[in-house]
Amino acid sequence: MATNLALDDKLIMQALKVGHHKTKREAVTAALKEYIAHKKQLTIKKLFGAIDFDPNYDYKKARKQ
Repeated sequence: MATNLALDDKLIMQALKVGHHKTKREAVTAALKEYIAHKKQLTIKKLFGAIDFDPNYDYKKARKQ
């Protein structure tokens, strides 16, 4: 899907440099993936304290199943 965006050239150049990306497309794709991962982490973070913890749960036993 072709999309034209007006992006800040200074930001793109910084992203290319710090991310060692070869193309603008690569830099933007990496940035979008990181943005999505960050937003998902924030959603998971909201669950802390909301889920009951079973102190008797044996996670090592569950891995063997």
